Amino acid sequence: MNRLIPGTTIKFTEQARESAFSMIAPVLEATGGLTLSQLSKLTGLEGTTIQNWIKRGWVSATKGKKYSEKQILRILLINMLRKAMKLDDIAKLMVYINGDVEDTSDDIIEEILLYDILCRIIFTAEDEGAFQSEHIKELVDREVNENRKEIVDDDKLRKAMFVMVMGYRSGCLRTEMEKGLEVILDEM
Repeated sequence: MNRLIPGTTIKFTEQARESAFSMIAPVLEATGGLTLSQLSKLTGLEGTTIQNWIKRGWVSATKGKKYSEKQILRILLINMLRKAMKLDDIAKLMVYINGDVEDTSDDIIEEILLYDILCRIIFTAEDEGAFQSEHIKELVDREVNENRKEIVDDDKLRKAMFVMVMGYRSGCLRTEMEKGLEVILDEM
């Protein structure tokens, strides 16, 4: 299996299991941020797509020519959900979790922790081959409980994370379906 870290083009390694963003953070520290072309390579997104998300207010505007950790995290979160969810719904979900994109005072969780928790849940569910609703809710509960000190609204986060994990999985299933359909259409 060619397993990737969600929202990226980076191959999964065991180091990513506990902190997926730790695979990206050293590059940010060394460079002071990513350029648009680097971010495109990291995410597999076109530069125009990223710029459109900024224009629409889903990602904060860049200061200078480099994308910060917060911007990259928001882009990764949107990217990991976009195969299964409408972009407007993803934007509403992000507002539900962390309010205004420019204001961190209304956040219920830091986006780096949100991303890492989501990745841990996804990796665990993939390893166990178990994406049933009840199992995902148990994994979400466990992660929220373990990180309770860093979360402002547990209940709100549980609801949103369940939707995000299931959205991510739905996107993966859609990709598998499209590949299967492509094989059938090639045979016609």
